[in-house]
Amino acid sequence: MLQSSSSLRWSESSRAQSRERNPSNVFDVMESRIRLSKHSLMWMQAAVTVLVLTLLAGEVGFTLGQDTGTWEVVVENAGIATMHAAVTRFGTVVLLDRTNTGATQIALPGGACRDSNDLVLKHDCTAHSVLFDPNTNTVRPLSIQTDTWCSSGQFMPDGTLMQTGGDFEGIRKVRIFAPCPTTELCDWVESTDLQLQSGRWYATNQLLPDGVQIIVGGRSAFSIEYMPPSAPNGPLYFPFLNSTNDAQNDNLYPFVHLLPDGNLYIFANRDSIVYNYVTNTVVKTFPQIPGEPRNYPSAGSSVMLPLLAANQFSVVEVLVCGGAQYGAFLEPWTNKPASITCERITVTDANPIWVEEVMPIARCMGDMILLPTTDVLIINGASTGSQGWGNAKDPALNPVRYNTYAAPDARFTTMAPTTIPRMYHSTANLLQDGRVLVAGSNSHQFYTFTGDFPTELRLEAFSPPYLSPTFANLKPTITVYPLVITYGSPFTITVSMPSAITTSVQVSLMSAPYSTHSYSQGQRLISLNVGSSVQVAMDSVYQINANAPPSPQVAPPAYYMMFVVNQGVPSTAQWVQVSN
Repeated sequence: MLQSSSSLRWSESSRAQSRERNPSNVFDVMESRIRLSKHSLMWMQAAVTVLVLTLLAGEVGFTLGQDTGTWEVVVENAGIATMHAAVTRFGTVVLLDRTNTGATQIALPGGACRDSNDLVLKHDCTAHSVLFDPNTNTVRPLSIQTDTWCSSGQFMPDGTLMQTGGDFEGIRKVRIFAPCPTTELCDWVESTDLQLQSGRWYATNQLLPDGVQIIVGGRSAFSIEYMPPSAPNGPLYFPFLNSTNDAQNDNLYPFVHLLPDGNLYIFANRDSIVYNYVTNTVVKTFPQIPGEPRNYPSAGSSVMLPLLAANQFSVVEVLVCGGAQYGAFLEPWTNKPASITCERITVTDANPIWVEEVMPIARCMGDMILLPTTDVLIINGASTGSQGWGNAKDPALNPVRYNTYAAPDARFTTMAPTTIPRMYHSTANLLQDGRVLVAGSNSHQFYTFTGDFPTELRLEAFSPPYLSPTFANLKPTITVYPLVITYGSPFTITVSMPSAITTSVQVSLMSAPYSTHSYSQGQRLISLNVGSSVQVAMDSVYQINANAPPSPQVAPPAYYMMFVVNQGVPSTAQWVQVSN
């Protein structure tokens, strides 16, 4: 069924120790470049891969001149310091903090209060979660009953956000947020039927092809489990998490990516595997990543690079950037410089190797956001220290854009800086209009508004260069599109645009991940096969024929933001449901 966006009615569905590296030392920079020359053959192989992928995808480089983006504060005081964030299918953004912080700066509605075993405030009349509306730049308080500190989450196929674990009384809790239009009221509900089988603090959730979430790890939780439960005998021991543990617990918030063959790529500390969760077997082991630990509390970040229909989704690459030197968490007073490297690996190669790239800025606690153009935005974080209360200094104020398919020596562009440090407990999420919402930063155990890095309650939006008015004539507008697309089936999108559309048009499906602690759980971009673009009806109106993802292994059943990208300039996204 096609539905005009002007009269849209949303359809509802039934549901190690690493060596120290000082990037400011010229010898270390030289050493990094020597390492690069040692990998000249790897770079040649990578360059060939990039060229082939670029030609197959029909992409043009996203240059758009020298624009480096812009910043704006969209809310001066959201009431809470955001630790977790997720964008709903109605375009609103759920923001959460922990509950054991004492009072926040936004009251629960109607004089409501929370009475609990809270460690700080037993009788609390303030909210620890809010719903942000990007269209009006307003927030509405939401009610959370148990502590969500360092919890995990993911959207279910019906668009419901399932949020799991946390600390203290919340460590086994399952919470549900069923989003609604902005004209209605919806709120958090703590499940009375579901409970985690193992306490989960710093775990990672990933939606699976069958619509079930797998929950991996957590502090002292070397196991996996499923939600809703599918293993009634208890959580399943996962030796990989035990083997990657160290004195800092650098295997927390493991990076988990669902591969197009249905297996899972799992990275913890400096090691990674391909795991067949159906047979409970490790089917592939990768070389250890060079450099620093990359997971919490060392806090690098990771994305699975775009999945391309142009190569039948047969090439899978993972990018891991930043992190903290080993010991930065245990000895925060040393102010150890953060990692300045990214490492990229082709998971699907027979003999995969890590290929190193040097970032313009050393960074830990950075968030990596896939953009609809297939670029990666590296944003937030610090250049020294690690995660933890007051463990970082030297905020990394400049985002960096990583051009995925450019030549290896031309991938990084330093973007315009913010004036607001975003370090421990900050988030970043892609919005429907192509901006990146940035929130949070609280390197204190409680809300503290003094010192060098006070608790941050402002919400900020970064506009990448493609949103510059200079490129407005290239921006498509989606006018007619399907509300639901079925695996393997063709569909048609109608777009309008001031200037002529070109053969470089792309259609990207973007998941809505759960952002927390420098990692966006469940993040993926699927670049679809696009047929002919035919001018129809009148000037500057086009129909684009595309093919839906072939299987739930490529795109788990869920709501996705669908962008049309013309010459590096994306439309505002429309939400579509991908299902059987």
